[in-house]
Amino acid sequence: MDKTERHMFRQIIPVMLAFFAMGFVDLVGIAANYVKADFGLSDSVANLFPSMVFFWFLVCSVPTGMLMNKIGRRKTVLLSLVVTMAALLLPMIDYGFAVMMVSFSFLGIGNTLMQVSLNPLLSNIVRRERLPSALTFGQFVKALASFSAPLIAGWGALHYGGWRLLFPVFLIEAVIAAAALSRDRIREEEITGRASTAAECFSLLRDTTILLCFVGIMCHVGIDVGTNVSAPKLLIEKLGLTLADAGFAASVYFLFRTAGCLIGAVALARCPTKKFFLFSVILMAAAMAGMFVCETKPLLYLSIALVGFGNSNLFSILFSQALLHRPDKKNEVSGLMVMGLFGGTIFPLLMGFASDAAGSQAGAVAVMSAGVLYLFFITGKIRNNAAEAQND
Repeated sequence: MDKTERHMFRQIIPVMLAFFAMGFVDLVGIAANYVKADFGLSDSVANLFPSMVFFWFLVCSVPTGMLMNKIGRRKTVLLSLVVTMAALLLPMIDYGFAVMMVSFSFLGIGNTLMQVSLNPLLSNIVRRERLPSALTFGQFVKALASFSAPLIAGWGALHYGGWRLLFPVFLIEAVIAAAALSRDRIREEEITGRASTAAECFSLLRDTTILLCFVGIMCHVGIDVGTNVSAPKLLIEKLGLTLADAGFAASVYFLFRTAGCLIGAVALARCPTKKFFLFSVILMAAAMAGMFVCETKPLLYLSIALVGFGNSNLFSILFSQALLHRPDKKNEVSGLMVMGLFGGTIFPLLMGFASDAAGSQAGAVAVMSAGVLYLFFITGKIRNNAAEAQND
């Protein structure tokens, strides 16, 4: 390892610690279940907690891109960690319904700030041709936090009589990440001229490549959230399983999504991006077909696993394509791409309407299949290297 590589390695460790903190947002899934039990809430009220996260992606993404133009990416990530620390600290001070709503709102705001700023910050460390691979590895690190949240909550509930142990544990990691990043010196390109307005940020959607990547991220996240929502229902409908048994489908999905991120981080550094993207979408298409026609547990679980594996790297590829296409507007593009995470709200709603209309989960699978068809459609726009992406 030469001097340049050692310097890059020292810079990337604090950034990866921040990627782990980005995964804290996924604690809302397990926390919502515990909060529902603790306060005797209905499903509709309990579902307000995860909904708060996606709401802030819609509201704060573009303003965060504008904020980065003023204070820089590293400082924006540090601000996101401070907001996240506040979100984790509040339940430790006072555990009540109103406090938890505020805590989850802060968690959503902090994660939006982090998603928008952390990804382009990584582009200031790694070489352009390695950006998709580096972003995918960051998503793998994030997935480790997503995995650990229910394990820590369950362990705390079993051994310490309280699931809220995950808040101080995650708070400690956030403090470490903030301390490490505050000492990190990452050179960012200077922003020349005046900062972009919100209207100018949204005007970037007139660029065909930016628009296609934005909608692609909406489909990616919609399929991600939609699979987690519908996979257990599909197993209950087709196999007659109980909810407790069918819930294992989510674990299968996350396991293969995490494995896909790790494999993708290596593969994207060695094989053409376009081919890898097409391979991923083909796996997802096979999964949709399996969900439609398969009636046995092994084949249905295989279909769910294929969705997780195939969908694991699409965000990194689409995000990097958009950044490299308009390197002069990285902050604004990042804000738009993260706003696309709002697809996690839109898709489940459409899937619910479709499944009600069809009288089965086939309607929900049809909506996800439409998202996969769109991803097939944009495969021709995926470029294999930085030069192609910039010159598209």
